[in-house]
Amino acid sequence: MKVFSTWYSERVGQDVSMARWGYHGTPVLIFPTAGGDAEEIERSKLIDAVADSVTSGKVKIYSCDSVAGRALLRGDGDAAYQAWMQNQFQEYIRHELVPAIRVDCETPDIEIVVGGSSIGAFNALSCLCRYPDVFKSAICMSGTYNLQKFFKGELTQDFYASSPVHFVPEMNGDALEAVRKRFVVLASGEGDYEDIGESWHAARVLGDKQIPNRVDSWGRNYPHEWGTWRHMLPRYLEELA
Repeated sequence: MKVFSTWYSERVGQDVSMARWGYHGTPVLIFPTAGGDAEEIERSKLIDAVADSVTSGKVKIYSCDSVAGRALLRGDGDAAYQAWMQNQFQEYIRHELVPAIRVDCETPDIEIVVGGSSIGAFNALSCLCRYPDVFKSAICMSGTYNLQKFFKGELTQDFYASSPVHFVPEMNGDALEAVRKRFVVLASGEGDYEDIGESWHAARVLGDKQIPNRVDSWGRNYPHEWGTWRHMLPRYLEELA
């Protein structure tokens, strides 16, 4: 069921990988967590959790390497380099990974659902807001949306260009109107290591610009871990895919 491919990306200056599960249905791009790779969601049994939707042909699941997240975790370069990589990573998503997904789907204009957990949720939200021409909805689970605390140094334009809680307040015109036709769900538990305040902050940023969104609290029995996301993702695929 899994298909795996790798190519060299000039945008991020390294080999990148894409994995796909399923053969038919709505394409869904799931970002890994900060240190993850394209197969992390399989090892963490997220693919098992949505197996019914995959085998029935409702969705095709795609994932990629967390190129920028790894650079941040390793402390590669300085803050300016890490922010540059974050911006370039999202550009790679739009201009390399999305075309690859569309070729695989044999539909040049197919719209994609995007999702992720933790920093994966950050990337899902950012990509939907930056590229509403290709992403139709975002499933953001247990998100960390303001990465400023992780960058040790002066923030650059690359940081602001790739950080939705920073660039969305400045959006206007056609770009804003396009995002207003999309939808974001911000789901979070309130158990160990969860911070639903991150989701409420992102919701206020989106709401101030009249971008449709919803915060779902899953309560104190859901901590910041894969078990929580294995419960969340099937429900939101039923709703949004």
